[in-house]
Amino acid sequence: MPILASIPILIILVLMIGFRWGAARAGAAGYLAAFIVAVAFFGAGADVLAFAHTKAFVLSMDVLLIIWAAFLLYRVTDEAGAIKTIGRLLPSLTRDRGMQALLIGWVFASFLQGAGGFGVPVAVTAPLLIGLGFPPLSAVIIPSIGHGWAVTFGSLGSSFNALLSATGLDAATLAPASALYLGLACILTGPMVAHAADGWNGVKRLLIPALVIGVVMGTVQFAVAAGAGLWNLGAFAGGLAGLAVSIWVVQWGKAGQGVERSERKPLLLALSAYIILVAFTVIILLVAPFKDWLGQVSIQIQFPETVTSLGFVSPAGTNRPIRIFTHAGAILIYTSLASFFLYRHAGMYKAGSGKTILHATIKGMMSSSLSIALMVAMATIMQQSGMTEALAQGLADAVGKAFPLIAPWIGAIGAFMTGSNTNSNVVFAGLQMRTAELLAYSIPAILAGQTAGAAVASVAAPTKVVVGASTAGMAGKEGDVLRALVGYAALLVMFISLLTGLASLLGF
Repeated sequence: MPILASIPILIILVLMIGFRWGAARAGAAGYLAAFIVAVAFFGAGADVLAFAHTKAFVLSMDVLLIIWAAFLLYRVTDEAGAIKTIGRLLPSLTRDRGMQALLIGWVFASFLQGAGGFGVPVAVTAPLLIGLGFPPLSAVIIPSIGHGWAVTFGSLGSSFNALLSATGLDAATLAPASALYLGLACILTGPMVAHAADGWNGVKRLLIPALVIGVVMGTVQFAVAAGAGLWNLGAFAGGLAGLAVSIWVVQWGKAGQGVERSERKPLLLALSAYIILVAFTVIILLVAPFKDWLGQVSIQIQFPETVTSLGFVSPAGTNRPIRIFTHAGAILIYTSLASFFLYRHAGMYKAGSGKTILHATIKGMMSSSLSIALMVAMATIMQQSGMTEALAQGLADAVGKAFPLIAPWIGAIGAFMTGSNTNSNVVFAGLQMRTAELLAYSIPAILAGQTAGAAVASVAAPTKVVVGASTAGMAGKEGDVLRALVGYAALLVMFISLLTGLASLLGF
């Protein structure tokens, strides 16, 4: 049965890696395979399939609301020239090429991942690095490595939200371990970026600044995501803190010139959308009267117990409440509207910019939204029909006590094949959680390994490599990029694997 249950996942792997299909097409094939296998071999009847699809629809809406709204905010800021302003001013802080790589390819790329994601960090920063004289290959590799640690809590928490929705667990349970793993990975990422920029000489010269910046970004992400409970702002706050401390670091090292007085107002205006985001998030989620009043409306469906003809029981239960007006996606929409009117009042838009923003948002999100919806449907069919249970039993028997070391690699494979931490969490989180239960390992520790492994490996996914290479004029040389990138990504996954094993051993 485990072999039959693995067919949908194997099909996606073969089609995406072997035949280079896109995530949407491969997801459709995986969904169809899961449907057929569930009916033909696992006894899934009409009721099982109906409730699986209903759950898939609710889960998809929960995840996609954040993804669409986050991309909308990115388009609002980018159309106003805010991203270009920030990117233009950063190189002026220092003449040191290695430090420029850290500022742009790590700190700024992480900030962009926190605020938007979806391939934006590499697409924006690679041309900036080329303009500073970096070789095209280095210009792609540096930001690809640099933003991986921020993926789970980036895109305003869309991947972490998928983890919550797929498992039904709350953020207070899952955020601490996930933020800890990724915060430690952030500290390791800085020296890696320095190495990619300037070899071992760069590592030696920039080790102290890199460690200082990495500790600050990782600590702030942990404090915001796990301490304050604002997981949707975790990577964004970490990246923003990184920008702030980087200015201090380059001045302390006497390698920077600072921001000219005339540039301070444009920089503040460029950052205003993100200041609004922080303000709205704090007011809506931390000020009790606003939180209680806006949180009254929610979507929560009671699902009955279902039983397959083979006797697999899915217990009755409800989905994680989707509080419409306090949802992270809703906060992003409020921020996008306020920022749009602010930038328009400041004269930063051309005529017709509103239509341009909406068109770009729809065009940019259609394919990824379809792939996520199909992956979610496949995962819920597998879970509701007992396929995930069969896979978990097989995995538990096969790897036994070594499972904590394997879990991050499962997440990494999911992200590599789909190009998405979100999709990896959707497909594998249920499997990882059930296997952890069977082997009596800490579920938060294992799920942290799943999402952290997926995050740092997602940057080497062929779909992302293609996007990054195209922005640096390396179309047709994606193989060179992948070969240069895979070693860094594998080292980070190995690091996450060791953390997961240690956390499980200590009962974290």
